[in-house]
Amino acid sequence: MSIVAPKGRNHLCADARFRLLHKSFAHIAVDGVDKVGMPLSDALMSAFAMFSLKAPSLLAFDKQRAEGNLETIYGIPHAPCDTRMRERLDPVSPESLRPSFKIVFRQLQRGKALEPMVFLNGHY
Repeated sequence: MSIVAPKGRNHLCADARFRLLHKSFAHIAVDGVDKVGMPLSDALMSAFAMFSLKAPSLLAFDKQRAEGNLETIYGIPHAPCDTRMRERLDPVSPESLRPSFKIVFRQLQRGKALEPMVFLNGHY
């Protein structure tokens, strides 16, 4: 994450945004039940972590997962292996992720954290 929270705005720090995202992911419903009881929010946060850590593949991310930093940084107590992540995330509609994106984006807009990124006619 390259956006740094302005001084005195703890709600814009990475930890606060990760918690907000995790809460938002908890409200996404998917048909079918996970056989091992892994929360979908953990699988979604794992996918987000993989993206934000810029892992080149699921296999490379799986090696990072084994190091145990995902719980500390992203609040993921049980990160899925690559196969489980695919199984959990395949049924998720991309449209169901839009509200989570909007919540985080709105918070960054209100906190004026995106102002340095405005480049043309108020667009980011």
